[in-house]
Amino acid sequence: MRISAKRLLPLLAAAGLAALTTAPASAQQKFTLRFNHVLAPSEPFHAGFQDWARKVDERTKGGLKLEVFHSAQLGVEEDIIEQIRQGANVGQNTDSARLGNYVPSIAVMNGPYFVDTLEDVWKLSETPSLKKWQDELASSHGLKVVCFDWVQGFRHFFTNKPIRTPQDLASLRIRTPPAPIWQESIRALGAAPTAMAFGEMYPALQQKAIDGVELVYANIPGGRFYEVLKYANETKHIMLINFQVVSADWFARLPPEFQTALVEECRAAGRETSQKISASADTIKADLQKRGMQVVSDIDLAAFRKAGEAAYSKLGILEARNAVRAELGKK
Repeated sequence: MRISAKRLLPLLAAAGLAALTTAPASAQQKFTLRFNHVLAPSEPFHAGFQDWARKVDERTKGGLKLEVFHSAQLGVEEDIIEQIRQGANVGQNTDSARLGNYVPSIAVMNGPYFVDTLEDVWKLSETPSLKKWQDELASSHGLKVVCFDWVQGFRHFFTNKPIRTPQDLASLRIRTPPAPIWQESIRALGAAPTAMAFGEMYPALQQKAIDGVELVYANIPGGRFYEVLKYANETKHIMLINFQVVSADWFARLPPEFQTALVEECRAAGRETSQKISASADTIKADLQKRGMQVVSDIDLAAFRKAGEAAYSKLGILEARNAVRAELGKK
């Protein structure tokens, strides 16, 4: 049967429209996430974030691109989080202390002596409490946790005097991020917490506005803190778990396959980076000793653990801490 050109054109137009409407969402629209972190480009996390970006780009065939910005190039952490809550296509490497400003119970993950190993952290994502708190962050505060498999290791006190007991921290002004769990944790452990942005620490130490910092080993060479601090005191008071957060509204607009790629590659890159950091801690420590820092390892950890309990009680999250530890099979 012959079809005239006049009848054929509408049929072809309809077929073309159908093809457009049934094409996968990823072919219709491209997405960009501008991802911010406060760390130096020499730190392991920066390379890890770049790897995450590369894997997502490959997996989505360029449909979802992550642009990684180091050294707080997009702004300070708290400001970026507020932009995320407003739906902007930005992401931030953060911690449960800051997220605790929105869902107080989640701050337990930043408390003193909360978990002891990377394996503990991997198990946390399966606990009912963490699932509930993440749902609340997304539904009530617009913050989607992509993953929290990024661990910078144990935080220690870095000072200009040796620290072996909580009493040794008395009257020392120690820089902390501006969040309640940080403040109360450092206060409970014996020091006077001083809220300050990451980038302000070095000049503050030079000017003696603060007496020390509490950081992970990998932060020290990146920030050149060995130039202004003498002692690395291995208190291991917090295992620093990092969260990667984006806008819940922005995430919901991604095609499902892009959402899956973003989450799965975040977890894979985070775990690989965390394991590399753990393996490199001794190397970094040895390098810092060559640069003149002294390592204090004979710490009264039992005294520090006992002192740290006060932070959970002060903030009213001791019950939340105990619930998560029970879900992990710990006392």
